[in-house]
Amino acid sequence: MAEERLIRKYANRRLYDAHDSRHVTLDDLRKLIAAGQRIKVVDDKSGEDLTRSILLQIIASQEQFGTPVLSTQLLEAIIRFYGNPIQQMLTSYLEQSIGSLLRQQSVLQAEMAKALETPMAPIAEMARQNMEMWAKMQASMLSAFSTQGAPAEKGERADKADKPEKPPRPEPGRRRS
Repeated sequence: MAEERLIRKYANRRLYDAHDSRHVTLDDLRKLIAAGQRIKVVDDKSGEDLTRSILLQIIASQEQFGTPVLSTQLLEAIIRFYGNPIQQMLTSYLEQSIGSLLRQQSVLQAEMAKALETPMAPIAEMARQNMEMWAKMQASMLSAFSTQGAPAEKGERADKADKPEKPPRPEPGRRRS
Protein backbone atom coordinates (compact mmCIF):
# COMPACT_ATOMS: atom_id res chain seq x y z
CA MET A 1 0.00 0.00 0.00
CA ALA A 2 1.10 3.61 -0.52
CA GLU A 3 3.10 5.40 2.12
CA GLU A 4 1.16 7.73 4.40
CA ARG A 5 1.04 11.32 3.30
CA LEU A 6 1.60 13.75 6.18
CA ILE A 7 -1.03 16.46 6.61
CA ARG A 8 -0.57 19.07 9.30
CA LYS A 9 -3.51 20.81 10.93
CA TYR A 10 -2.76 24.29 12.18
CA ALA A 11 -4.44 26.22 15.00
CA ASN A 12 -6.37 28.26 12.42
CA ARG A 13 -7.95 24.93 11.28
CA ARG A 14 -6.15 24.98 7.94
CA LEU A 15 -4.72 21.74 6.60
CA TYR A 16 -1.24 21.68 5.07
CA ASP A 17 0.05 18.89 2.79
CA ALA A 18 3.74 18.53 3.66
CA HIS A 19 4.33 16.38 0.56
CA ASP A 20 3.14 19.00 -1.95
CA SER A 21 3.92 22.03 0.28
CA ARG A 22 0.46 23.54 -0.06
CA HIS A 23 -2.74 24.08 1.88
CA VAL A 24 -5.53 21.59 1.18
CA THR A 25 -9.24 21.26 1.81
CA LEU A 26 -11.28 18.31 3.02
CA ASP A 27 -12.31 17.72 -0.60
CA ASP A 28 -8.65 17.62 -1.67
CA LEU A 29 -8.04 14.97 1.00
CA ARG A 30 -11.09 13.03 -0.16
CA LYS A 31 -9.70 12.99 -3.71
CA LEU A 32 -6.30 11.80 -2.46
CA ILE A 33 -7.92 8.97 -0.51
CA ALA A 34 -10.17 8.04 -3.44
CA ALA A 35 -7.02 7.79 -5.59
CA GLY A 36 -5.60 5.25 -3.13
CA GLN A 37 -3.35 7.55 -1.09
CA ARG A 38 -3.15 7.00 2.67
CA ILE A 39 -3.04 10.09 4.85
CA LYS A 40 -2.01 10.87 8.39
CA VAL A 41 -3.25 14.12 9.90
CA VAL A 42 -1.41 15.51 12.92
CA ASP A 43 -1.87 18.61 15.02
CA ASP A 44 1.01 20.96 14.20
CA LYS A 45 1.68 22.00 17.82
CA SER A 46 0.97 18.87 19.86
CA GLY A 47 1.68 16.20 17.25
CA GLU A 48 -1.61 14.50 18.19
CA ASP A 49 -2.98 12.12 15.53
CA LEU A 50 -6.19 13.67 14.14
CA THR A 51 -6.62 11.27 11.20
CA ARG A 52 -9.85 9.61 12.44
CA SER A 53 -11.43 12.97 13.19
CA ILE A 54 -10.61 14.31 9.71
CA LEU A 55 -11.78 11.10 8.01
CA LEU A 56 -15.09 11.34 9.90
CA GLN A 57 -15.42 14.97 8.79
CA ILE A 58 -14.89 13.90 5.16
CA ILE A 59 -17.52 11.16 5.51
CA ALA A 60 -19.97 13.57 7.18
CA SER A 61 -19.57 16.15 4.40
CA GLN A 62 -20.06 13.46 1.72
CA GLU A 63 -23.11 12.09 3.49
CA GLN A 64 -24.60 15.56 3.89
CA PHE A 65 -23.75 17.19 0.57
CA GLY A 66 -22.93 14.30 -1.76
CA THR A 67 -24.67 11.05 -2.55
CA PRO A 68 -25.05 9.21 0.75
CA VAL A 69 -23.61 5.72 1.16
CA LEU A 70 -24.88 5.15 4.68
CA SER A 71 -28.66 4.89 5.06
CA THR A 72 -30.36 6.15 8.19
CA GLN A 73 -31.11 2.56 9.25
CA LEU A 74 -27.43 1.60 8.83
CA LEU A 75 -26.26 4.63 10.84
CA GLU A 76 -28.72 3.74 13.61
CA ALA A 77 -27.52 0.13 13.64
CA ILE A 78 -23.88 1.24 13.87
CA ILE A 79 -24.72 3.57 16.75
CA ARG A 80 -26.42 0.68 18.57
CA PHE A 81 -23.17 -1.33 18.39
CA TYR A 82 -21.17 1.30 20.31
CA GLY A 83 -20.53 -0.02 23.80
CA ASN A 84 -21.98 -3.39 22.83
CA PRO A 85 -19.79 -6.40 23.63
CA ILE A 86 -19.69 -7.36 19.93
CA GLN A 87 -18.59 -3.91 18.74
CA GLN A 88 -15.16 -5.28 17.75
CA MET A 89 -16.82 -8.06 15.77
CA LEU A 90 -18.78 -5.44 13.78
CA THR A 91 -15.54 -3.55 13.09
CA SER A 92 -13.88 -6.74 11.86
CA TYR A 93 -16.89 -7.68 9.75
CA LEU A 94 -17.12 -4.26 8.10
CA GLU A 95 -13.37 -4.18 7.34
CA GLN A 96 -13.51 -7.65 5.75
CA SER A 97 -16.65 -6.81 3.78
CA ILE A 98 -15.18 -3.61 2.41
CA GLY A 99 -11.92 -5.42 1.61
CA SER A 100 -13.83 -8.10 -0.28
CA LEU A 101 -15.82 -5.48 -2.16
CA LEU A 102 -12.61 -3.66 -3.14
CA ARG A 103 -11.05 -6.92 -4.40
CA GLN A 104 -14.15 -7.69 -6.47
CA GLN A 105 -14.10 -4.16 -7.86
CA SER A 106 -10.44 -4.57 -8.78
CA VAL A 107 -11.13 -7.84 -10.62
CA LEU A 108 -14.07 -6.28 -12.45
CA GLN A 109 -11.97 -3.27 -13.48
CA ALA A 110 -9.23 -5.59 -14.76
CA GLU A 111 -11.76 -7.56 -16.81
CA MET A 112 -13.24 -4.35 -18.22
CA ALA A 113 -9.76 -3.07 -19.10
CA LYS A 114 -8.99 -6.36 -20.84
CA ALA A 115 -12.25 -6.13 -22.80
CA LEU A 116 -11.46 -2.55 -23.82
CA GLU A 117 -7.95 -3.49 -24.95
CA THR A 118 -9.32 -6.10 -27.31
CA PRO A 119 -12.97 -5.15 -27.81
CA MET A 120 -13.53 -7.76 -30.50
CA ALA A 121 -12.12 -10.65 -28.41
CA PRO A 122 -15.41 -11.43 -26.61
CA ILE A 123 -17.30 -11.28 -29.90
CA ALA A 124 -14.70 -13.47 -31.62
CA GLU A 125 -14.90 -15.99 -28.76
CA MET A 126 -18.70 -16.02 -28.99
CA ALA A 127 -18.48 -16.54 -32.77
CA ARG A 128 -16.01 -19.41 -32.27
CA GLN A 129 -18.35 -21.05 -29.76
CA ASN A 130 -21.31 -20.60 -32.11
CA MET A 131 -19.34 -22.19 -34.97
CA GLU A 132 -18.43 -25.15 -32.75
CA MET A 133 -22.08 -25.62 -31.77
CA TRP A 134 -23.15 -25.32 -35.43
CA ALA A 135 -20.56 -27.92 -36.49
CA LYS A 136 -21.67 -30.30 -33.73
CA MET A 137 -25.30 -29.82 -34.69
CA GLN A 138 -24.55 -30.49 -38.36
CA ALA A 139 -22.50 -33.56 -37.50
CA SER A 140 -25.26 -34.96 -35.30
CA MET A 141 -27.91 -34.26 -37.95
CA LEU A 142 -25.79 -35.89 -40.68
CA SER A 143 -25.09 -38.90 -38.51
CA ALA A 144 -28.80 -39.17 -37.65
CA PHE A 145 -29.77 -39.09 -41.35
CA SER A 146 -27.05 -41.51 -42.40
CA THR A 147 -27.92 -44.01 -39.64
CA GLN A 148 -31.60 -43.80 -40.51
CA GLY A 149 -30.96 -44.49 -44.19
CA ALA A 150 -28.51 -47.35 -43.62
CA PRO A 151 -30.80 -49.68 -41.62
CA ALA A 152 -33.64 -49.13 -44.09
CA GLU A 153 -31.42 -50.28 -46.96
CA LYS A 154 -30.21 -53.27 -44.96
CA GLY A 155 -33.79 -54.06 -44.02
CA GLU A 156 -34.90 -53.85 -47.63
CA ARG A 157 -32.10 -56.18 -48.70
CA ALA A 158 -33.03 -58.64 -45.99
CA ASP A 159 -36.68 -58.51 -47.04
CA LYS A 160 -35.75 -59.08 -50.69
CA ALA A 161 -33.72 -62.17 -49.82
CA ASP A 162 -36.63 -63.73 -47.92
CA LYS A 163 -39.38 -62.99 -50.44
CA PRO A 164 -39.50 -64.11 -54.03
CA GLU A 165 -39.47 -61.38 -56.58
CA LYS A 166 -42.89 -60.45 -57.96
CA PRO A 167 -43.38 -60.73 -61.65
CA PRO A 168 -43.63 -57.43 -63.45
CA ARG A 169 -47.10 -56.09 -63.97
CA PRO A 170 -48.37 -56.07 -67.46
CA GLU A 171 -48.74 -52.76 -69.11
CA PRO A 172 -52.31 -51.58 -69.39
CA GLY A 173 -53.93 -52.59 -72.63
CA ARG A 174 -51.70 -55.67 -73.16
CA ARG A 175 -52.74 -59.13 -72.36
CA ARG A 176 -50.76 -61.79 -70.75
CA SER A 177 -49.93 -64.78 -72.77
